[in-house]
Order: sequence, then C-alpha cells, then structure tokens
Amino acid sequence: MASSQAATSGQAEPVPASGTRRRVAVVVGIVFIDLLGFGIIIPILPFYVRSFGVSDVFIGLLAASYSLAQFVAAPMLGRISDERGRRPVLMLSVGVSGIAWVVFGFASEIGAAMGVTFGLVVLFGARLLAGAAGGNIAAAQAYIADVTSPADRTGALGLVGAAFGLGFVFGPAVGGLLASDTAVSTARTVLPGFVPVTPFSLPSFAAAGFSFLALGVTAAVLEEPNRPRVPARRVSFVGQFRTALADATLRPLVVAFFLTSLAFAGVTVMFVPFMADAFGYDATEAAMFLAYIGALGIVNQGVLIGWLSRRFSVRHVVRGGVTSLFLALVLLAVSPLAGTDSIAAGGPGWVTGGLVVLLAFGALASFGNGAITVGLAALVSRGATDDTQGAAFGVTQGAGSLGRTVGPPLAAAAYVVVDWSPFVAGALLLVPVAVLLRR
Repeated sequence: MASSQAATSGQAEPVPASGTRRRVAVVVGIVFIDLLGFGIIIPILPFYVRSFGVSDVFIGLLAASYSLAQFVAAPMLGRISDERGRRPVLMLSVGVSGIAWVVFGFASEIGAAMGVTFGLVVLFGARLLAGAAGGNIAAAQAYIADVTSPADRTGALGLVGAAFGLGFVFGPAVGGLLASDTAVSTARTVLPGFVPVTPFSLPSFAAAGFSFLALGVTAAVLEEPNRPRVPARRVSFVGQFRTALADATLRPLVVAFFLTSLAFAGVTVMFVPFMADAFGYDATEAAMFLAYIGALGIVNQGVLIGWLSRRFSVRHVVRGGVTSLFLALVLLAVSPLAGTDSIAAGGPGWVTGGLVVLLAFGALASFGNGAITVGLAALVSRGATDDTQGAAFGVTQGAGSLGRTVGPPLAAAAYVVVDWSPFVAGALLLVPVAVLLRR
C-alpha cells in the first residue's frame, strides 16, 4: 500500500542506506564492466585500422566516430530512461554494445571476403553502434541521482567516474595481453575452427563478453528505482539541446561540459606524441605514465572528491578543479624547459626535471578533470527536476561527447604548427568555464 501511494503521489519511497549502497554498487559495477570492454579495444584500434592497408587518417576517424555516435545517442537514451525506466535502457545499451563488439571482431574477415571497402564500412558501423550504446552513461548517472540524497550524490557520482578510471586502466592492459602471440595461439587451440582468432578479433570478442556479462548482471540484480515517470513525448534531438540551452540553470553547465571536454580531449590525444617528441619516451614509458594518471583518477573520483564535496560546496569543488586543470595544462606546455638532465646527484639518471614537472602535471590534471566531471554532474542533477534527470544528463553527456569528437582533430592540427599550442589552447578554453561558474 505504501509503495502504491508513493507511486501515485509521484514521490520516491525512502530507501534504507544499505539498499542505496547496494544499488549504487551495482550500477558502478555495470559501468566498470562495460568500460572494461571499451578499454580493451584501445590498444588494438590503430593496428586494426592499419591491417586494412589504409591511411592513418582512418585511425583518427574511427576513434572520433565513437564519440560522435555517443553525442547523438546520449540525449535520446537519457530521455527514454525518464519515460521507460533506467533498467531497460541499461539492459538494451549493454546488449547492443556486446553485439557491436562481436561485429567489430568479424570486420577483418568480412573485408577479406567482400573487399576492403566493405570491411571498413562494417568496422565503422560497429564502432558507431558501440558509441551509441555508450550513451548509457546518462541513464547510469540518472539512476544514481534517483537513489541518493543530494548530500551523498556527488560522492556516488564520483564512484561512477572511478569505475570509468578503472576501466581505462585495466581494459587496455587486458586488450594488450589478449592481442599477444601467446594468447592468440592458445585461443586457436581452444576455440572452434569457425571462430576467427587474430590479435584483433580476440580482444573484440572479449569486449563483447564483458558487455554481455554486464547485461546479465543488470537483468539479475538491478532494480528499477521508484521515481516519478514522465509521459512519452516527441522531442527531437535538436529540440532537447534547445530546451536545455534555454534553461538558465542548465545552459552554463551544458556549455561547461562542452568546453572542458574539448580542452581535455585534445590533450589526451596529443600527450603521447608530445612525450615522445619532447622527452624521447617510448610507447611503454608513455603507457606507464597514463596508468599513473589513471590510478590517481580512481583515488580522486572514488574518494577525494566525495570527501571534499561533503566539506565544501560542489561549486567550490568544480572551481578548484578548473583551476587545477588550468595549471596542469600550462605546466605541460612549459615542461620541456625543465630539461632532460638528471636532478638527483648520484641518483638514477631518469629522475629529470622534465619528469618532475610531468608528474606534477599528472596529479593536477587527474584531480582537475575528475573534480570538473563529477562536480558538473552533481550540479546538473540539482538543476534538473526529478522527472527530467535522464534527459538533463543525456544533453550534458552529449555536449561532452561533441567536445571529444571535435577536440582531437583540432588539437592534432594545432600540434603540427606548434607542439605546445594544444595545451595552451586547452587552458584558455577553461577561462570561460570559470566565468560561467561564477555566475
């Protein structure tokens, strides 16, 4: 009776703290499993494209296609989760993601049988489908907002960010292992002959397996939160953005999501070439440094940012993140000035001034990006009504995906002109974000 009355009144029935923690843990686990599958593809993607014998330009296009599809799909998935429920959207998206990665793994075989052009079409189609399914982060964030109190929401959203970080730390490592000669030869002796086993297909099928595992977990243990539903309505993709930009509360947050994603996406793409050109670091050393940033991100988003949000306002946390990321990008731009000579008298030669500056950059960038992402998500949740959480998160995540689509090509073009320019440009993009937050 109490449940029906709560549903009728449109108010969510209070959930015990233990139940809230369990629900948050399930959603965080689903996000981690899903992102683990995405991360597995990262190390094989450039080599998979080259196996088709095409220009490296297609590497950038294939990477950007995921964010482009996410930009289009995230607002729609968020709105549908408001209308139909969070659980169905999460189940549909992780299931589609699994299918997409299976097709992705077969693209090379299809190309060999039907021509390179058709194989590339399949490869891009699968990547676009996976990107569209990746728009489910809006539904996951909306679920967290449904089951947590405003005081605990920032910390819970930070756990979603930490799950992202874990996926990006462990996923590429798993993908690299699965692409090794040992793993491929072992799989060929175990799997049926009709399953193509290559350094590209094996990680793709593993990514699909993780997505299907997420589907099973969602179906088995995730409950639909008790919350107000909105009636189905015809709202165009452009109309959702127009509505959000017309809202005085959401408009600055949507713009801030776009600008910060634009700034940071360019950095993530050009950071590894910059390390190689300025300091002579090879791919293994660059990967170790990225793992260092990822590990810091897990601590920041999983622990530190939630702790800070309980002691300071969320807006202050976001402002601190903007300042931290601004300083990090400036440090990265000037890091070559620190040199490559050892600063440890009688110590290891690899402890250079440049390394110290890069370590400081990593710490500041990890905290800054985490504080901005989690803090802005918390502000979006507070600015939206109970029945429009999914739509609001969908629009802001779409804006972020647009930034991650546009940022890499612009940063690459700027890098060709002056190697430090993408980082200075990224820092300058944060200035209007700081102004918007002051308002």
